[in-house]
Amino acid sequence: MSPIRCRVEPLDLHRHLYRVVLTVPEPAAEQTVSLPVWIPGSYLVREFARNLQALQALQAGRRIAVRQLDKCSWQVRSRTGLPLELHYQVVAFDASVRSAWLDSQRGFFNGTSLLLRVHGQEADPHQLDLAPGGAPADWQVATSLSPLHIDERGFGSYLASDYDELVDSPFELGAFWIGRFKAGGIPHRFVVAGAPPGFDGQRLLDDTRAICEEQIRFWHPAAGPGRARQTMPFRSYLFLLNAVDEGYGGLEHRQSTALICARRDLPRHSLSRTMPDKPNQSEGYTTLLGLISHEYFHTWNVKRLRPAEFGRYDYSRENHSELLWFFEGFTSYYDDLLLRRAGLLDDAGYLKQLAKTLNQVVQTPGRRVQSVAQASFDAWTRYYRPDENTPNNTVSYYTKGALVALCLDLTLRAERRTTLDTVMRGLWRRCAGGPMTESDLLAELSRLGGRSYARELGRWVHGTDELPVPQLLEGIGVLAATDPAPLAQQLGIRVTEGAGITIKNVLRGGAAEQAGMAPGDEWIAVGDPATGERWRLTRLDDLPLYLGLQRHTTAWVARDRRILELPLRLPSDQRVWRPSVREPGLAAGWLGAQPVHDDQARACGPGSV
Repeated sequence: MSPIRCRVEPLDLHRHLYRVVLTVPEPAAEQTVSLPVWIPGSYLVREFARNLQALQALQAGRRIAVRQLDKCSWQVRSRTGLPLELHYQVVAFDASVRSAWLDSQRGFFNGTSLLLRVHGQEADPHQLDLAPGGAPADWQVATSLSPLHIDERGFGSYLASDYDELVDSPFELGAFWIGRFKAGGIPHRFVVAGAPPGFDGQRLLDDTRAICEEQIRFWHPAAGPGRARQTMPFRSYLFLLNAVDEGYGGLEHRQSTALICARRDLPRHSLSRTMPDKPNQSEGYTTLLGLISHEYFHTWNVKRLRPAEFGRYDYSRENHSELLWFFEGFTSYYDDLLLRRAGLLDDAGYLKQLAKTLNQVVQTPGRRVQSVAQASFDAWTRYYRPDENTPNNTVSYYTKGALVALCLDLTLRAERRTTLDTVMRGLWRRCAGGPMTESDLLAELSRLGGRSYARELGRWVHGTDELPVPQLLEGIGVLAATDPAPLAQQLGIRVTEGAGITIKNVLRGGAAEQAGMAPGDEWIAVGDPATGERWRLTRLDDLPLYLGLQRHTTAWVARDRRILELPLRLPSDQRVWRPSVREPGLAAGWLGAQPVHDDQARACGPGSV
């Protein structure tokens, strides 16, 4: 059977247009095609079809009618036995990792933004022919798809086993930097677009290799260096990183990932021998390493081990699941923890990252309103569509899901039967690296932990109880100390600062809400109306300067051109968590754990895994 063929070429760099020709060798008599409305891994309907234009259908060189069925689908009444060609253009001006981009400096695309789905033939092989078109002579191509016939720059033909693989394999085009390494015997490539002259590529490769080796050991501990290639779910891997002035994000794919970061967060060559760069001295670089770790962990946890609801993607609508707290949250737990185990963070550095997660959850009143399971289901309408009230009525399945993973891990370690590491590997085997349900997780917890954990999941995942993080940390030798909260948290607001202070969010139950502040208010001044003294406020951090030891004041805000006078009382009992290692011997088994053979795990206590 001849594969479905997709010919893609950069048509006009300045108009940001790709040209696509889709050839269906054996079309149905009434052939339906559609463009996805979302991209797996980013749970929002993004309506990619809005960028498609000039669609035409041809058979035997003659145009035939195309009828649009809905916002993203078209139907062609074609003659059987003759190939069907669909010609169209796509506007590519979205610099995120989710869509497509084309200008004179760079090209990038996900198949979900460019490539029509041929209904009824999604399981057939697909061939992508990438032509240079209007691309500059120095542009190269990088993708994880298997090449058929390509030139030295990477232009040519690639083969996908089906439509899912085709659209799960992003393409990078441009004059990019590329580096290579092996981890677990598997070849890895790292492509960086937009890298500045001071970029230290070797350091990025070394640190990424350490992450990959640690995660391969995590998922396949019994394989060893010689056998990892036989047990791995992929034969090669590609990192695509776009370095920009401002930006951050990532999107996982089955054997690649697309990343975006600020250029200042890249590792840098040392400018002086007397002042060498220290590994991970930049907080931004640590965050980038955490992003790399997060997306690579997804190669197992969500791309293969995934919700049963994602067993077959429906590209035409939302795909709801209550399990994003597991797939995103548990991945968020392990991304920084595996940096620590790989030696890219020390104990203090890891606990600093953990404190950020803990305090983000504590500072979200919505954690008392919405369970993390419901937050997972509502991702399509809440998490990816935040508004002024979002912190008050929802909770992040990333951050709270990570804390659920922490609580389960520390509970399992305290009971000295198993660890969450072993449970994750047990799930991988139980589900054969395929779709899973919450029942599968409960079954593995029960099998390895020796009892049911339904009560914990009922309270932590399906309820809104506070998580016992401080108690569990102290049980493993980590002191959960506290510090005074930042001023914004004490007031119960989130703000933007520029020429003045604009209130973004007013948190439920906080001092700002009690004073009557509202999202969109411009906070102009503070003072005492009785004495007539007032101070212009342009930075929130200046508030203590103007108040001194006073806990009561008056705030003047501008709302819809009106100046309002609001009584404000500053609370004095707001705290933030600051965990630190108190007993290194106890914590070492968790923070520096080395994978063990799973048949030994039941005998392992907190200090021995």
